[in-house]
Amino acid sequence: MKWMQLVVLIVVLTGCARPQHDAPTLTLATTTSTRDSGLLDVLQPMFEQETGIALKAVAVGSGQALELGRRGDADVLLTHAPAAEEEFMAAGYGEQRRAVMHNDFVLAGPASDPAGIKEPMSITEAFGQIARSESAFISRGDDSGTHMKEQKIWQAANIDPQGDWYVQAGAGMAEVLRIASEKHAYTLADRGTFLAQRDRLHLTIRSAGDPLLRNPYTVIVISAAKHGNVNREAAQRFSDFLVSSKVQHVIEKFGVERFGQPLFFPDALPEK
Repeated sequence: MKWMQLVVLIVVLTGCARPQHDAPTLTLATTTSTRDSGLLDVLQPMFEQETGIALKAVAVGSGQALELGRRGDADVLLTHAPAAEEEFMAAGYGEQRRAVMHNDFVLAGPASDPAGIKEPMSITEAFGQIARSESAFISRGDDSGTHMKEQKIWQAANIDPQGDWYVQAGAGMAEVLRIASEKHAYTLADRGTFLAQRDRLHLTIRSAGDPLLRNPYTVIVISAAKHGNVNREAAQRFSDFLVSSKVQHVIEKFGVERFGQPLFFPDALPEK
């Protein structure tokens, strides 16, 4: 009798341990800057608690994130590569694209400033100084939104960066900042990640504020017509979540307490 009771107990406990319904899962392909700045650590648990949807975040460069979207390996994207995003939408891979937030890029470099970058100086002039002096520059080199912006600045400056001074790291933003710090080199970084990492770095902001350095982020829902496997409903809920007033106010305040300034600026709040 005791043996039978034990068998029944094991069956009951096993049945209780097995989930009756698998929790819905959403795959987000996002930029490394949302992870390295710490913003994703704030937004992910908020979304999961509010919706009951498990969020699987893959932090890569924007170019790689868009490629995951093209292949249908992500349900929703959070990227910062406007020109590439427009091509993505025109090709029909995304069915909705919405502005979420922005910050800006900064040119970070060593306090010794071997390239002699002095204010006021445009970002193209600063890049020209780096190239002429052949001061060490660490590029993301990973087809990320930051890398695309850097290439756009070199093009605007009519410079094709080549030589031992120009290093393509093929790494995320936090890692590239670490390398630049170790090598006393310059690099282009989004302001949010730079501020979040600066206590670990021997770098300062050498150039900022140029209109060319604006850095907008958008959320893209992958087209269910292109990829029938995408979780369209969950992707839409994540998009709605990011542009909701509650989350936009979280973005607006993120970083203020720690850094004395926001790391991102919301783009979906109603105009005052």
